[in-house]
Amino acid sequence: MSAPTHRYPQSEIDAVYRAIRERRDMRHFNDQPVEPALLARLLEAAHAGPSVGFMQPWRFIRISDGQLRRAIHGLVEQERLLTAQALGEREDEFMKLKVEAVLECGELIVAALMDGRQDHVFGRRTLPAMDLASLACALQNMWLAARAEGLGMGWVSLFDPLALADLLGMPAGAQPVAVVCLGHVPEFYPEPMLQRQHWARRRDLQELVFDNRWPKETT
Repeated sequence: MSAPTHRYPQSEIDAVYRAIRERRDMRHFNDQPVEPALLARLLEAAHAGPSVGFMQPWRFIRISDGQLRRAIHGLVEQERLLTAQALGEREDEFMKLKVEAVLECGELIVAALMDGRQDHVFGRRTLPAMDLASLACALQNMWLAARAEGLGMGWVSLFDPLALADLLGMPAGAQPVAVVCLGHVPEFYPEPMLQRQHWARRRDLQELVFDNRWPKETT
């Protein structure tokens, strides 16, 4: 069987799969700044992401004010403690995990959904969460591009979205989804950090792929 007509050269294909395989949710950064041109490339990669109905619901807020960064860290820390309490018997185990790097990373970006999303019906009439899916695709683009460029990226979701929206002066209807830590790292984890620290493991793919119908017994 011949290769697809529009197939990339093998070396480029290998690079794509390598970035996918080696992407990590990073929590350890050094203080080296991110070059403006590199940051621009990563934002362009995010902006090239697919979006339902081509609505492009993503908005990115670059946090350059130190006081504001510390305030965001305070919101994350508050939610970290509440999450630990909600985990019950795993509270102590959770508190030992490093779950953010808001104060350490070279660049801090808040990724948000735009206001007025209810006006976009194309692709969202029965699945309104597709705006969130679109933003997630944009962030995955940024993540893979960052890994290829040698930068680490971490997605922090431990915050009260209403409190963060108020802190950043977002209009009614806009919603923060991710606090993105971005920057140079001393090294990349050889495996996902939560797997390395025995919090959870990556499940085998065959457990998650079904034929034709959902099986009667799944976990």
